[in-house]
Amino acid sequence: MLHTIQEIVKNCEALLISAGAGMGVDSGLPDFRGNEGFWRAYPPLAKLGISFSQMANPEWFAKDPSLAWAFYGHRLELYRNTTPHKGFHIIRNLAKSKNDNYFIFTSNVDGQFQKAGFDEERIYEIHGSIHYLQCLHNCTDEIWPNKEDVEVDMKRFRAVRYPHCKYCGQVARPNILMFNDWGWNPKRATKQEQRYNKWLKANRNKKIAIIEIGAGTAIPTVRLEGERLAAKLPKATLIRINPREPQMDENLGYALAMGGLEGIEAITKNSL
Repeated sequence: MLHTIQEIVKNCEALLISAGAGMGVDSGLPDFRGNEGFWRAYPPLAKLGISFSQMANPEWFAKDPSLAWAFYGHRLELYRNTTPHKGFHIIRNLAKSKNDNYFIFTSNVDGQFQKAGFDEERIYEIHGSIHYLQCLHNCTDEIWPNKEDVEVDMKRFRAVRYPHCKYCGQVARPNILMFNDWGWNPKRATKQEQRYNKWLKANRNKKIAIIEIGAGTAIPTVRLEGERLAAKLPKATLIRINPREPQMDENLGYALAMGGLEGIEAITKNSL
């Protein structure tokens, strides 16, 4: 089976890289899988009994912005200081070998693909990005780069200094789609989606390798997109890389029960 996958990757004309939280694990990033994993990363929230889905909620920016920005400020610093693992660069070289005919579809908000050298114009971040800000109260539809240093007292798990809207002066929030989020500004993501759909239209009759990495079933958006395209596009094949949840319809493609970096190295062995 691996040889067949390698041949598909080697002979494809276009690449769609779809990635979930598991893509960053080999870079040392937490994937927040279940409360135990989340609480290991954030002991103060374990003491409060706050789960990831409860913490990743915009209501905290309104009722307790210091706590909200302690969580997102810590993640911002973590992502800024993280070096993308070798797998990102293998994929980047693979994309170059396809005349840069690729697109990235990701639920990750960490900006690691941009940091690894992928073209900003070829990335669709379906849940937004922590590296951009918006007004909590949407006094403007503008979204601006997050260049601020969020100072977090980790002992108390409180943000001492956090971003404010540059237009109205109220609290700013990350331009991330959270749980129960009716205030997310989708302007930036909508532009990315338009470019993504244009790319799909241009490549619909080409041999597309959909390489899905580390996308789980808890929030299955990334998985469902790959399955949708593999079923719809005549020459698209889904290659799912997932160490714990590799299951899929075998009519859509192939699955490898491997971690992100291990899987990327395995499927590109004869392509570079």
